[in-house]
Formats: sequence, structure tokens, C-alpha cells
Amino acid sequence: MLLSLNKVSFTYDGAIDPLFDEISLSFPTGWTGIVGANGAGKTTLLRLTCGELQANTGWIHRPETAIYCSQRTDEAPCELQEFLQSLDPDACEIRGRMEIEADWYARWNTLSHGERKRAQIAVALWRDPDILALDEPTNHIDADARNLLINALGKFRGIGLLVSHDRELLDRLCSQCIFVEPPNVIMRPGNYTQSSQQAEMEDMYARDKYEQAKAAAEKLKKEYTRRREEASHADNKRSKRHLNPRDHDAAGKIDAARVSGADGKAGRLANQMAGRVQRAQSVLDDFDIKRRYETHFWLPGSKSTRDLLFTLPAGRIELGEGKYLSFPELSMTPQDRIGITGPNGSGKSTLIRHLLNHISLPEGKLIYLPQEIDMAQSRQIMEEVNSLPRERLGRVMTIVSCLGSRPARLIGSTESSPGEIRKILLALGVSNAPHLIIMDEPTNHLDLPAIKCLENALADCPCGLLLVSHDFQFLSRLTSIRWQLSPDKAGNVRLHIADGIS
Repeated sequence: MLLSLNKVSFTYDGAIDPLFDEISLSFPTGWTGIVGANGAGKTTLLRLTCGELQANTGWIHRPETAIYCSQRTDEAPCELQEFLQSLDPDACEIRGRMEIEADWYARWNTLSHGERKRAQIAVALWRDPDILALDEPTNHIDADARNLLINALGKFRGIGLLVSHDRELLDRLCSQCIFVEPPNVIMRPGNYTQSSQQAEMEDMYARDKYEQAKAAAEKLKKEYTRRREEASHADNKRSKRHLNPRDHDAAGKIDAARVSGADGKAGRLANQMAGRVQRAQSVLDDFDIKRRYETHFWLPGSKSTRDLLFTLPAGRIELGEGKYLSFPELSMTPQDRIGITGPNGSGKSTLIRHLLNHISLPEGKLIYLPQEIDMAQSRQIMEEVNSLPRERLGRVMTIVSCLGSRPARLIGSTESSPGEIRKILLALGVSNAPHLIIMDEPTNHLDLPAIKCLENALADCPCGLLLVSHDFQFLSRLTSIRWQLSPDKAGNVRLHIADGIS
């Protein structure tokens, strides 16, 4: 079984530059991680390898069957009903291993996003393809379901391609990683931690060499300036314009210097140095140094002067089928940083929606990022961005750039990746100097560099934070209060308040 790309190039219609230019890769059996910035082309690479997109030039040799599982789970997989009804041993084993319930097809619209993702991947595993390409498979999935998924994927024996921001998933499954860094696509051995450490070492080495080359270029420029000044001084000395017409002796000396060639020595040395300066600058231009992002973009006024952002008396929320979520009195001060945790289906998003209906802040002072933003909403957001006045558009795109995306790709566009849309929505809110940010699974769809950028930005945030996430590493850095949702045996959920995230 072999999957290989040979000098593959691909350019989207209307784009000036190719996304991929004569890339060659070979994928062994087992899992290969694919990492890179949002919009860099990770999803495009998956779709090319699976045959959903055709390369402009080059060749792709692939086995017979390939399945691509997209990030979105709006629609149920075509084979879901057949999978749920099948009595073959593989279907039964996968349903049991991934805890898929028999009625999920009938109630697809009521499933959590994490449950939908498990169903999507379970169907793909049941079909047993030669190539399985997964795009952000752990989005929306809680810790228990994540372990179920990792164990199930570990049993896959084909060629697996894995785009993910989940560091543990990449470390546990992958034996090599591809770093998509346009115009480069670089394969490095090892899991994510190992290959990213190698990438960091390469970057540090490149920066060190760049600084050395930059210092050498600056030294040459100073020497060139000195020699140009000498040449200019020599030009003035050999000019007869300043001589007394009767000073024949001085004029003779100038003529003798011209005949011997001594008068042009300084100029020739300056010209030689100019060539060396030009070559040194060419060396500098050839360096490919990764950009490091500034993440302090918060505006004055991004902190409420109120004592409380909101307060909500103790109560309960109906979850359907006679189940409910009960909570004590809830309140939040402008400096609070709260993390909401709990298993899929425990009502975290329902709690957020309930809170949003009871929070009263001035217009523009609340940022809310939902778990998912569908295609219609994405287009509407992009239309809003493209109609902004130039000054505010510049401010929004500066923030987007700080979060690791390239504004030039987004301005004028009507469609963007899910990760880019989340950055844009956050940037729109930040440009209003918000008092409260509520984010439901904020790391979903974000690439690993963007997650680090977002962590750094939110760590410096002056306003209140209310974050729902299964990423405990993310929460532990940013929050100091935990609202834990815990279901009981009957399916009812209780909210407990504790200090810290563990």
C-alpha cells in the first residue's frame, strides 16, 4: 500500500500564487500528522490525497479507497443508518468501542457536536478504507470520548492522515509529521513533540545564522560608506576647479596621478565593496525566518467599572427528556476568569445560552464565540468585515495577524476556514474594547501556532473571561475558577464551583 505525491502543484481558481508548488511526499502505513497555520493548506492537502481535489500538475499515486472526514458535522454521514443497523462483527465492535447509540441517526439534530464527530469517524472506520484522512477529529470531544477515539484510531491499519491541534493525539498516534509552511511542505520524523522540537532547533539555527549574516552585512555597509567618502574626497582633490590657474605645479601633480591610475584607486575600492554589499544582502534575502507574533492588542476601556458583570439566582435549566441542570447562584466580577468543564452532553453550551439571555452589558461589550459557525453565518461575518470603514478594518486585520493569519488572504474573501472565522469574530469584538469574552470550545479549528497566540493574548486580557473547553492545558493557564458540570446516574446535571482547574 503506497500513497505518494510527485511534484504536485495546486492553485485555487482566482488565486495568483500556487498554494503548493511541485511538492513531493511519501506516506507510510500508520498515522502522519499534518500541522500548520490556519489557511496554510492542510485541508487542501487532505482533499488532494483523497482525490476530492485534482492537482494542476504532478502525480498522486494512491490505493483504491480513501475517505476524507471534514471538520464540519452539519450533516449525518450517508452510511450512518446502515452502520447503526448492521449486525456484522466489525460494526458491533466499533459501536461498542466508541459508545455509539442506536438512535443517533434519528436524533442527529439533537446530538452534541462531540457525539456527531464520534459517529462520523466510527462510520469511516467501519468502511475500512486504505486511506483515512481526518480533519480535526477531537473538536468538541470530551476527555473520556477522546480516549475512546484515540484507542479506536490506534487500531487502524491503513494509511492515516491527521490534521489536528490536539498535541496529545498527535503524540500518541503519529510517527512522522508534515509541517505546512507555504511555500514549503516539510516532513519531519517523530510525533508532534519530537518533530516540533526539531523544527524549533532548525528555526533557532536559522535565526542565529541570519543574525550573523545581518551583522556581516552591516559591517560591509559601514565600510562601503567609508570608502565612498574616501572616493568622494579623492575626486575633490584631483579636480582642477579649485586650483589657481597659475599654479602649474599642482596641476602637473594631478595630471601625473591620472596617468598612473592612482587617482581612481579609492573609487575602484568603493565599487568592489558595493558588489560585496549586494551579495551580502542577497544572502539575507534568502533566509526564511518565521514571524513571531505580538499579542498585546487590547484597547483602553477593555475592563468594566461595574462591581459585577452579571449575577444569576440559583435555579435549573431543562435539558429535555425530563432531565435538568441545576446550579447555585452564579456571579462574575470584571476580573474573574472562569473555566466551564464537563462531559459531552452535560449541558455546557445550554448553560452558556441561558447566561447570555440574562447578561446585560452595553452594546459591543460582550464577545461570544459559539462552538460552531455555519457556512451562512461565516459568509455574513465576512460581508460585515469587507464593509467596515478602512480604519476599523485595519484594526481588525492587525488583530487577526497577531493571531497568526495572513490578512491579505482574507480581505475581499467571502469564505474562510473555520479557524480563520473564529479569529475574525474575536478580532471584531476586541476592536470594541469588550468587558466580557465568552468562548465555547475556543481552540476548536485553530492550528497549534494559533492556539499558542490565543493563549498569550488571553493571558494578557484585561476583561472578564468565561471559557468552555476540554483542553485542560489551555484552561489551567487562563482560568482560576472552575464551574464543573457533573451528571448523576439519572442523567441530571449539577454545577459545582471550585477554585482552579485540574
